[in-house]
This record gives sequence, C-alpha cells and structure tokens, in this order.
Amino acid sequence: MNNNDLKIAANQIRQSIVQMVHCASSGHPGGSLSAADILTYLYFVEMNIDPKNPKMEERDRFVLSKGHVTPAYYSTLAQRGYFDIAELETFRKVNSRLQGHPAMQYIEGIDMSSGSLGQGLSTAVGMAKAFKMDGKENRVYALCGDGELQEGQIWEAAMFAGSNLLDNLTVIVDNNNLQIDGSIEEVNSPYPIDKKFEAFNFNVIVIDGHNFDAIAEAFKQARQTKCMPTAIIAKTIKGKGVSFMEDNVAWHGSAPNAAQCQQALADLKKVEVE
Repeated sequence: MNNNDLKIAANQIRQSIVQMVHCASSGHPGGSLSAADILTYLYFVEMNIDPKNPKMEERDRFVLSKGHVTPAYYSTLAQRGYFDIAELETFRKVNSRLQGHPAMQYIEGIDMSSGSLGQGLSTAVGMAKAFKMDGKENRVYALCGDGELQEGQIWEAAMFAGSNLLDNLTVIVDNNNLQIDGSIEEVNSPYPIDKKFEAFNFNVIVIDGHNFDAIAEAFKQARQTKCMPTAIIAKTIKGKGVSFMEDNVAWHGSAPNAAQCQQALADLKKVEVE
C-alpha cells in the first residue's frame, strides 16, 4: 500500500472508532484515534500475517498492551479482513465478541488477551524469547501507552528484553502525553522515555506517529537492528483527526453524543478528501 492508501485506511478506522464508541455509549476514543496510524501500518504493511490463515505458525505476533483502545484494534482487524466490519456495531454489547478489552478466545487474529496495564509488554517479551529459543524468525510487536510506562512491570520486562538481546521485539509507545487524570507529566512523569529505554539496551527511535514515511523508516530500522530490541517512541495527538477531541484529556474515556458523533465524522470525512 502507498501512503495515500494507508491514510484512507487509517481514516476509515478512525470513523469506525467514533461510531463504535458512540453506539456503545462507552469506550476510549482519544487513545484509539492517536494509535490508528501505527496500527494501520502494522497490519497492512509491517507484520507477516494472513487473515485467511490466522493461526499460521510463521505469523508475527502483536500484543495490545494498552488494552483499553480496542475501538482502534477491532476496527483495524475488521478492515484487514479478520471479521465482518458490520460486527463492529456490537462493540461492548452483551454477548458480543467485541468487549472493552481484547479476548483471544473469541476472535482469530488476537494472540493475547490484555487489559491490566503493564502486563502486555511482559507477554510480548516472553513470546520473543520463546521464538529465539526455538530458532524461529517470527517478530513480536507490543503497543504501549505512555501513561502505562508508569507501571513497574514495564521496566522489568524491558530489562529482560535488553539483557536477552531480543532483536525480534519492537515496542511502540503511543506518546500522546495524556492519560485519564491529565498529562503524564502532571500525574507521574516517565520522561525522558528515550533515555530510559536506552538504559535497558534498546535501540530507540523517536518519530512523528502520524507520518507514514517516518513510521515505515522506523520499522525498517527495527528489522535491521541486531542484538538489541527496538523501542519506537511515536509522538502522537490524542483524539487525532477530530477537532474537539484533539489533545483534550476529557476524551480519554468518554463517548460522543449524537451531535458530537456527527461533527466528528464530518471532521474525518474532510481529512479523507484532502
């Protein structure tokens, strides 16, 4: 896919995010919108996956460590062909497969259930270590939130990954600078994020998380890096693409009403035709 195709796919994902959260009257739109470009590139370009054969042994693995941004995750999986896009309308409904956090027993294409912050990276590190032990070429990707970096388990996992030279692991930090209670600096600053990962023997790349050229180059460098894992610090905008949600902490876990949903979709449709 070229950059224009990726932008269109990401925009479609963002529209689905807004519609899902509105329909469910609950969910997390802000961090879902900020992560949409990263997820689009991972699933449409970067990862070795096959929606028609979701259990193939040689597939790469993805762990959504910031497990609450399922609107972005489910939208991406549906757009990629893992299940019917119409099923997105059931998000957070009783008896739906699409619950607030991902559950691997319900949906093919999800390799790890997640939700409790900090634990997803440990799972990804375990997967990467297992592939190394088995002599396999599979790669592992984990998407973390910047507020999630306040969890001690993140740094235990990073220490293990760096000391075990897990060059098949790429950690992506969705660095939108906001969490549920305010800016990450006000709550409990994890900065400087790049220096912390470097201290644990990571190859660190800082990028604009909404620029597909920068995203592509970062993942290329990660694949080429040997004897150390990579951390991509993706600078993003919470609520990206929706005028009244951008950089607004109020939209971390709030659902838009009908009028706000219409306005958000109008904003995103303007982006798509530019």
